[in-house]
Amino acid sequence: MAIVTRTISMLNFIITSSALTFQVTVLYPWHKQLDDSFEALKKEHVSLLQKLDRFRAHEAKGIKDQVGNMMKEEM
Repeated sequence: MAIVTRTISMLNFIITSSALTFQVTVLYPWHKQLDDSFEALKKEHVSLLQKLDRFRAHEAKGIKDQVGNMMKEEM
């Protein structure tokens, strides 16, 4: 019975060590790469939102100017 218990303990240790090695050598670097890519994507998103806001402000000013010109022509 002691041999079975010892074998199961050793098998558990081997599986756990393998899982930890996989996490450290494969998953962590991959996670870091994904995190860096996500940060770059967030920066690009913020940049595009700022460009869109400037475009909308410029477009709104143009519409306001056109409405003002139409109002002057009616008078």
